Amino acid sequence: MSHRHHVSGKYLFITIVLNLIITIAQIVGGLVSGSLALLSDAMHNFSDVLALVIAYVANRLAARPSTKEYTFGLKRAEILAALFNALVLVGIGIFLIVEAFHKFFQPEPIASSWVIWLGMLSIILNTASVLLIKEDSHENMNIKAAYLHLLTDVMTSVAVVVGGILMAAWDIYWVDPLISILIALYLIKAAFSLIKESSSVLMQSAPKNIDIEKVAKMIESEPEIDNVHHIHLWQLDDKHIFLEAHIDFKKDLNLSQCNKILEKLEDKLEALHISHTTFQCEYKRKDSKSKIGKEI
Repeated sequence: MSHRHHVSGKYLFITIVLNLIITIAQIVGGLVSGSLALLSDAMHNFSDVLALVIAYVANRLAARPSTKEYTFGLKRAEILAALFNALVLVGIGIFLIVEAFHKFFQPEPIASSWVIWLGMLSIILNTASVLLIKEDSHENMNIKAAYLHLLTDVMTSVAVVVGGILMAAWDIYWVDPLISILIALYLIKAAFSLIKESSSVLMQSAPKNIDIEKVAKMIESEPEIDNVHHIHLWQLDDKHIFLEAHIDFKKDLNLSQCNKILEKLEDKLEALHISHTTFQCEYKRKDSKSKIGKEI
């Protein structure tokens, strides 16, 4: 789990501005040329502007400190935004496939010069946007969802330009819907992966890269500890992993002795990127000794 800098959201704001420029340019170009293809691509870009705004707002909310009402802060705002944007991506993918099939049977004439030049503008600005947030997308689900929106825009714009060139030169109209379907399938596949990942965090599942049995053995390797039980392991967001558990001690130790042992455990667990631990210390307590969790 990465412990790098908190994603600032500064680059997200720049991508919003760039995508607004693309959207306005394509709307003007579509209206002037009468190109439905350009107008539909403009709407696609505008949906990405909305997605980027949601990602940016969530990023700002996640940076807020804890309060009495939200003792964890609003860190999960980014996970919710990632899930929402991933669901929107699936919707866009399905819409692209439906539109592509319509184009197969009812190809639309396109003012190719407008399509090619404004498509090139979209490629340049969206590629700049993709490069701006690419690094942050590796460590943040919310940014990754925005990144996928932008990456799809680049591929869609490439398809529009290729289609414009082929139609201008050889009147080959079926290339555009074919490329659109391929883009849509890639988009749906990537979005489902993000839906699964964000849903897993919201359902408080244990991180897949941490073996709970290994964690239990690490805790029980301390000579003063008899056993560990009622283990709960979950993620708050992309960066923070939480662990809570009951620990049985072999002897009736005082608090200062327990503290020393717990500090050693925290240092060991930090190597597994577990950032927050809560241990309930026990001695000869008559409770269930089930390793994983406790019925709530």
